[in-house]
Amino acid sequence: MIETRPARALPVLDAQPDASAARESLHALDGRLAEFRPEEVRRPSFFVWTLGCQMNKSDSEEMAGRLLAAGCPEAASPDEADILVINTCAIRETAEAKVVGRQGRLAQLKGGNPALRVVLTGCAVRELDRTRLPRRYPAVDLFLRPDEEPEIVDRLGLASAQAPIGIAIDVHTARTTVVNRTVVSAADMLPATRADAVAAGAVHRASPVSAWLPIVYGCDKTCTYCIVPFTRGPERSRPFDDVIAEARALAAAGYREVTLLGQNVNSYGHDLPAEPRFDHVRPERTTGRRIERAARPDLAELLRAIDAIEGPDGRPALPRLRFLTSHPWDLSDRLIEALAGARSVCEHLHLPVQSGDDAVLRRMGRQYTIAHYLDRIRALRDAVPGIALSTDVIVGFCGESDAQYEATLDLLREVRFDQVFAAAFSPRPGTPAWHLPDDVPAGTKRERLNGLLALQEEISLDRNREWLGRHVEVLVDQSAMSAGHEHDGPAGGSTEVGVQAPEGGAADPAAPLAPGPGEVRLAGRTREGKLVHLAGPETLVGTFVTARIVHAGPFSLRGVRT
Repeated sequence: MIETRPARALPVLDAQPDASAARESLHALDGRLAEFRPEEVRRPSFFVWTLGCQMNKSDSEEMAGRLLAAGCPEAASPDEADILVINTCAIRETAEAKVVGRQGRLAQLKGGNPALRVVLTGCAVRELDRTRLPRRYPAVDLFLRPDEEPEIVDRLGLASAQAPIGIAIDVHTARTTVVNRTVVSAADMLPATRADAVAAGAVHRASPVSAWLPIVYGCDKTCTYCIVPFTRGPERSRPFDDVIAEARALAAAGYREVTLLGQNVNSYGHDLPAEPRFDHVRPERTTGRRIERAARPDLAELLRAIDAIEGPDGRPALPRLRFLTSHPWDLSDRLIEALAGARSVCEHLHLPVQSGDDAVLRRMGRQYTIAHYLDRIRALRDAVPGIALSTDVIVGFCGESDAQYEATLDLLREVRFDQVFAAAFSPRPGTPAWHLPDDVPAGTKRERLNGLLALQEEISLDRNREWLGRHVEVLVDQSAMSAGHEHDGPAGGSTEVGVQAPEGGAADPAAPLAPGPGEVRLAGRTREGKLVHLAGPETLVGTFVTARIVHAGPFSLRGVRT
């Protein structure tokens, strides 16, 4: 016979006690218990050093978020880190040289901290170079292609049962593909891993005011000088609803400005499946390779949908919306209409031209003519009067003659860009241009670059003087002017470098005046992307202020609050 016992009701606590407080209480009662207390798990600290474009910055935010989710604290500097992540740029030789030149310093850091692990990622890590990378970067412990960055926690062995709950994915989910008989990265997994990171809150955004929002990864273009298609793989668009969901989350979090990102952002959506809800979308390219657009979402559709996200006042919940980098292939009339009609889309466009000569453009593989480019510029200015335009230019490309260089200067004089990001051509291993004769002498390249920058400085100054006396809306996003990122440009996979004066050029005279009592130096941008310096209380960071422009320099404006 089975003996039955009365059931006992276990006590139920309405709230769980603080375990750490309980341990301290026990220790206070009897110090002998200290030796039985479990050791605190110390997770390695990390520091992310980012070079290059805005896509790199966005990628770094995601890697930092994943490391934080794994319980790793962020270090204040590389010297204090146990994990140093270097997100590289390979667009120009000087960008890679910066990292190569730091190998000795990295070795010193590892000598002082034997536990230090160095991770190298970004466009300097190409599948084709896997076997050569350790020789080029001897201080590096782990190499990750851009499409492998979501695996950083797993690859570092931080996703263990003892680690705090965070993001963990299967190792080796990244894939490769073949482009022109070359094995390259594939961006296939990135749309899904981005969605996972956003859902888990594992994106450590650098700014509480402005946010990057990647919408398409990789590049399908044919530019002969560019390494991006071989490092980031073919274009892969994020699902339309995933992008809208992230935009809604950013609006709910209080962000004031969002920039949609892609190596060629306005080619978004062509690789997504057709859907009945997009039956009205039927634009076609008039230049470049033909792609199927019917019933697929495009950037214009995305801009209108994000613009339609409204706050309680009926205004766009995200007051400012930008996108970069665009390619003349995909600057359709439909996209220009969206740029003009969407309330939140800012009156600024970055449209790389690279050269003012058709023959040079053909050698570059750009597949448009200057006539086509100028037609797009006229359409933009007709649709959006006062739009600010910026561009990229490469001088000294293979075979560029004096006359072809002068044609580029003529283009700058005709279009009168607000801003130009320029670089001298440097051949990159693995690109088609690597096999072309680099026949413009280095000295000539330097002279042409400085000449172009000097001309553009005059044009930019004239353009900025047109703003004198205007009252403008400035989104204040920083105080006490930070130095910013190295190799800082506006675009995601072209040859941009930060705006600079020619060698020996003077500093921008629009630098701010000394702030008054209770004020600090502030900076922000207009909807047209104009950098405005002003003074005011630090509490203005993250807000819109109205300023009257009182001084103009070639690179920025100075305003006073009204």
